[in-house]
Amino acid sequence: MDKLAISGFLLALLAVAGGFVIEGGSLATLLHFPAFLIVVGGTLGAVMLQTPLSQFTLGLKMLPWVVRPAHLPLGNTVERIVHWGTAARSTGFLALEADALSEQDPFLHRGLNLLVDGVEPKVLQDTLDAELTLERERLLRGARIFDAMGGYSPTIGIVGAVLGLIQAMANISEPEQLGLGIATAFVATIYGVGFANLIFIPVGNKLKSLVHQRTLYHELIVEGLVSIAHGENPRNIERKLAAYHSG
Repeated sequence: MDKLAISGFLLALLAVAGGFVIEGGSLATLLHFPAFLIVVGGTLGAVMLQTPLSQFTLGLKMLPWVVRPAHLPLGNTVERIVHWGTAARSTGFLALEADALSEQDPFLHRGLNLLVDGVEPKVLQDTLDAELTLERERLLRGARIFDAMGGYSPTIGIVGAVLGLIQAMANISEPEQLGLGIATAFVATIYGVGFANLIFIPVGNKLKSLVHQRTLYHELIVEGLVSIAHGENPRNIERKLAAYHSG
């Protein structure tokens, strides 16, 4: 559980709401369903219109990463790669066959199987690099749907504001209806800007940061497996991978 992400969201929410209350406002005035419907529904609809279904679905599946990011066992993986390097130097790549078959990490599984198959180091690196690049781009496309939401949300908030003012002007002779329209106008703007800057954009940036960390982890794996394929000394491999681990 990412406590920093949760704490940051709660701090931002409390700061905005607390400041509003200190100024004498009532939180009840911010709870306005029509404005919420306009902003959230309009934003989601716009993003769904521009985004392929697979990309939109992937972005939603990645959303839990914000508070529960995937564990990347850097230290353990370095130890295992060094162990595999030692085994490969002493008895050959076939010594890794059992580990390759039982490996649960899909990326490591494919890399180890390529090693066992005896592919050339250059072919091994090109294959894994291509897979790494494609996976990174796929995940980044999923994260970018939240960037798009952050871009559309303030504009949809302005649309809600205009709709609220239209309603207010249409009922200018009825004070109660006039107040309702003005409330919709201002609250929709707050929702649009607030959702963009407190939720959508931070979530998109957090997911892109997590994708970057995942990419570095896979680069560590590629570096280690290619070093094994070249027959490098396990101690040298460990020193080379320490830079990824420390970072």
